[in-house]
Amino acid sequence: MPGPVLPGVIRQIGYIVQDFDAALANWLDLGVGPFYVLRGIEQTGIYRGRECTVKLTLGLANSGDMQIEVIHQDNDAPSIYSEFTSAGGDGFHQLAYWAQDYDAALAAGQAAGWPVVWSGGEPGTARYAYFEPPPGTAATIIELMELTPATIGMGELVRQAAVDWDGSDPIRTLFG
Repeated sequence: MPGPVLPGVIRQIGYIVQDFDAALANWLDLGVGPFYVLRGIEQTGIYRGRECTVKLTLGLANSGDMQIEVIHQDNDAPSIYSEFTSAGGDGFHQLAYWAQDYDAALAAGQAAGWPVVWSGGEPGTARYAYFEPPPGTAATIIELMELTPATIGMGELVRQAAVDWDGSDPIRTLFG
């Protein structure tokens, strides 16, 4: 059965890691950067039918137009992230699409029979949904993120910083 037609191109590759700083160092060694880092971010959503709050450290950088997201869960709450690391996962986890029409893209994924296993946000403030596609799909998880002025601005900040990046100031802390 073919999957849903999601909007546009894959915009981000997400990695869940157990050692955040080592993971950033590995990406920097590959010439990807600079990384914008957000530490102690709290994200509340619905994980497999139950409310969940996770504390995260995130790193965002671009390689060309592709954004790399490095994710470390800082608490032990049951979540889509701890589920992956508890199963021994460390590394590639998800592909992300960014949608102008979030509701239509969400409906397309659900119509294809892909369950939403993690979701949150409010309309206009960057809603997100993580689909669990069938086994054998190219990714364990497919993320859908709503494009809003804030998400567009962050994406452009990270992408522009990577253009002609000379290796200086490789880790840039945001919001704290």
